[in-house]
Amino acid sequence: MTTIEDVAIIGAGLSGLTLALALHSQSIPCTVYEGRSAPEDIGGAIVLSPNALQILDTLAIYPSIKHEGYECETVVFRTQDDQIIDAYEIGNEEKYGYKALRIYRHIIIRELLRRLSENHIPVHYGKKFLRICAETESQVTWEFSDGSTGRAGSVVGADGIHSRVRQYLYPQVKPRFLGIVAVAATVPSCLVDIPRGYHLPAIIMSPTHPGYIIGSQHPDASEVMLGRQARSVELDRDGWDALIADTRWCIDFLSDGAEGFPPVIRSTVAHIRSDRLNVWPFYVVPRLDGWASDRGRVTILGDAAHAIPPSSGQGANQVFEDVWTYALVRGRGGGAPSGPALRKWSRGRQERIDQLLGFAEEMNRRRMINTSSVEKTYTTCSMTEYLDLEWVFTPDYPQMVQDWLESSGP
Repeated sequence: MTTIEDVAIIGAGLSGLTLALALHSQSIPCTVYEGRSAPEDIGGAIVLSPNALQILDTLAIYPSIKHEGYECETVVFRTQDDQIIDAYEIGNEEKYGYKALRIYRHIIIRELLRRLSENHIPVHYGKKFLRICAETESQVTWEFSDGSTGRAGSVVGADGIHSRVRQYLYPQVKPRFLGIVAVAATVPSCLVDIPRGYHLPAIIMSPTHPGYIIGSQHPDASEVMLGRQARSVELDRDGWDALIADTRWCIDFLSDGAEGFPPVIRSTVAHIRSDRLNVWPFYVVPRLDGWASDRGRVTILGDAAHAIPPSSGQGANQVFEDVWTYALVRGRGGGAPSGPALRKWSRGRQERIDQLLGFAEEMNRRRMINTSSVEKTYTTCSMTEYLDLEWVFTPDYPQMVQDWLESSGP
């Protein structure tokens, strides 16, 4: 028998699975539905900063994944001749409670699924969401692509940037391509010329070629990731698939001009393998007026509701903030969805997203330093000396939610 407290979560990626665990912590029953036939086990590594790790720690996920990722605290900016000119923090155990953790996405999903299984939270695969059929004062009904239907007290779309749940709230909204494609490769560290004491991760800039980002992966730093961004026209699905499959183009793009970069780049490029490549185009969702229906029974979050530019380093981290604060809001309301409360929640979340967009602009500005005229050292020009990141890394989530709910306005 459906009650107003149960939640149907569409999507079994990071946001959907974490949301299920967060709702369970608030004693709110839920079920996860995923269109894929099996758990996601592909995709590259992501960087988790202290604001997300705080949430995963509360959910008892962090202790089980900490030793499967690479911990770091600072990203440095280097010139093409390998001089450090700037730096910024992505974590700091002493200041924020956690170092940043670079970890493969599938490891987090594995642990989330394990915890959901332990708590008897159902996850159904091969159930591709098609559309919302009806939303009433007491429930939502929807249809799957196989013709079957579902019913629950509320539905949350955690189904990514091409969300079908979002179509119910915003039928005309389409993701917008940013004109940028990222290409990345992973290479065993033993094949890379990494000088003793060389600081990674690093962004290595050039006035004539696209810059590189290079960082260590795995707990023992036994692998490095090398990435670069390219300008691109938008392609259709078949076009993107063809580009991703064009390993020769990917390797050529990563190799172009590498001879003018430091040995760490040249040696990495020399050992790229065609089966260790990843390509993804950057899409964003236009700024939305809200993330929930008037009744509050249909909601979107994560990439379905917003997108954070890669330069902020907060894309995946803000997904965890979405789901955790949503669960706190639902918990404060006794489990039942509330249109007014969720409107305040989405407004508060959007304001924080807007702040982070400003932060991303600052990151972009600092990445465009004129390296030919700047002579600085790591010790005299540390971005962390004058860029306050405490508001990013140590939010008080319960207080944040309380402030949103007590704010004036609808």
